[in-house]
Amino acid sequence: MPVVADADTGYGDEINVFRTVREFERSGVAGIHIEDQEFPKKCGHLEGKEIISREDYLAKIRAAVAARCDKDFIIIARTDARAVAGFDEAIARADEALAAGADMAFVEAPQTLEEVAAVPRLVDGRCLLNVVRGGKTPDLDLREAETMGYKLAIVPGLLIKSVVGICDQMLAALQTTGL
Repeated sequence: MPVVADADTGYGDEINVFRTVREFERSGVAGIHIEDQEFPKKCGHLEGKEIISREDYLAKIRAAVAARCDKDFIIIARTDARAVAGFDEAIARADEALAAGADMAFVEAPQTLEEVAAVPRLVDGRCLLNVVRGGKTPDLDLREAETMGYKLAIVPGLLIKSVVGICDQMLAALQTTGL
């Protein structure tokens, strides 16, 4: 099963991004996404994020593309600009990252169904949707996302939520039995 890994900010500047790509590629993952947040980064669905300049972001994307050895290794350009600089800036960054060689765009946390639907329509290339249940992006069925034009969806936390639920049930049962 192909694995897409979260490479956060690439762990530094372009030199670090270059090494990050090589290390992830060597590990056998199918691809990574790199974002435009300042370090230390925050979850895309939390407040208080800061983003780097568009020029610095594009330099990281170009470095990631240059580092790639395997043509099948996917570079996904993630932008958190929606929360910081607005929807139009996020779309512009996604388009420029694709023009810089990224294989797919990841506009983090569109906040309405209209924005979710607009991303693959406005971005000039393939798009990824991050499905964070209970996050800033409205919940939608993955088939609906595909109909909108998304080529890939990730569901971080989906399994963890189930595991935590099972743990809660086990702890509640323990409490009632007095063990």
